[in-house]
Amino acid sequence: MNHQLKIAMEPNEIINFLKRDIKLKEICTKILYQRIIEKTAQQKCIDITTEEIEIEANRQRREKRLEKASDTIRWLEQQMLAPLDWEVGIRYRLLKQKLALLLFGEEVEEFFIQNRSEFEQVILYQFVVNNEKLAQELYYQIEESEISFYEAARLHDINENRRYKCGYEGKVYRWAVTPEIAPLVFSTSPKQLVGPIKTDNGYHLFMVDDYIPAELTPERYQDILNNMFQQWLDAAVDCMYCNFELST
Repeated sequence: MNHQLKIAMEPNEIINFLKRDIKLKEICTKILYQRIIEKTAQQKCIDITTEEIEIEANRQRREKRLEKASDTIRWLEQQMLAPLDWEVGIRYRLLKQKLALLLFGEEVEEFFIQNRSEFEQVILYQFVVNNEKLAQELYYQIEESEISFYEAARLHDINENRRYKCGYEGKVYRWAVTPEIAPLVFSTSPKQLVGPIKTDNGYHLFMVDDYIPAELTPERYQDILNNMFQQWLDAAVDCMYCNFELST
C-alpha cells in the first residue's frame, strides 16, 4: 500500500525558520528585486508573450528530459509547484532578461573594450615553497632541465591539492592574479619560467602553458550584462533599505 505524507506548513512557520536560519533578509531582497524588475519593465512597456513562455517551457522540458506531459506534471509535483507557478516563474525570468538587455545591452561592448586586459587569460602552473634558497635551487634545476616544472611542483609545493595536479591552476583571468604578479605572468612567453616571487604565502615559481587573448564571446557578453544588471539591482535595493531605515 502506498502511503503519501501530506505536508502542511503555515506562513509563520516558514518565516520563523528563515529568521532562525538568518535567511529572511536574503528572501526579502529577492522579493524587492522582483518588485523593481516588474515596476521598471512596466514603465519601459516590456511584456512577455504566451508564445515566449511556451518556447522557454519547451526548452526546459528538453533540458530536463521531460518527454511526456505526465513527466512534467510529476516533476512539478516534486518541486511543489502548480503549472501556473511554473509559468509565472518563466515569465519573471524572461522579463528580467529583456529588461537587462534594454538597460545595458548597448554598454557591454564598450565595457569590454575599456577593460579588455582584465579578460585576458593564461593557462597557469605554479608551485610555492617556504624557503628562498630552495626556490632558487629549483629555479636553476628547472632551467638546466635537471627536473621538470611539473615534478618540482609535485614534490615541493606546500599546497597539497596543487601537488596532486603538478602545479596546475587552470585558466586564470588577469583580475584573479595579484597586482604585483599579474604583469610578470601576462607578459611572459609560453613555457617560460617566472620567479621566484615572494608573497605572504611563500616563494612562487610560475609557468604559463598558453595565453588566451580576450574575446567577447556570447557567454562573456551575457556574464558582463548580468553583472551590470545585478549591480543596478543591488544599488536600487540598497536605496530602498536606506529609505526604510530613515523612515523607521
